[in-house]
Amino acid sequence: MKAKVHVTLKSGVLDPQGKAVANALVTLGFAGVEAARIGKYVEIDLSETDAIRAKTQVTEMCEKLLANTVIENYRVEIKG
Repeated sequence: MKAKVHVTLKSGVLDPQGKAVANALVTLGFAGVEAARIGKYVEIDLSETDAIRAKTQVTEMCEKLLANTVIENYRVEIKG
């Protein structure tokens, strides 16, 4: 199975990297850019064949390592 994990900053958390990207896009002529937020995307190949157990495993990975749950949200997708 393959797990896809999207990690993003919680709303209200300052994102200096996103602000820098938004400013750079405006400088490059993309005048309609008002804001940008930067996140992480992780793909994990799993030997687990049960989707529920796979999601449980990946959720635990997020809680322990992949996401800082104080300031970040995460979303897990499992594909068979």
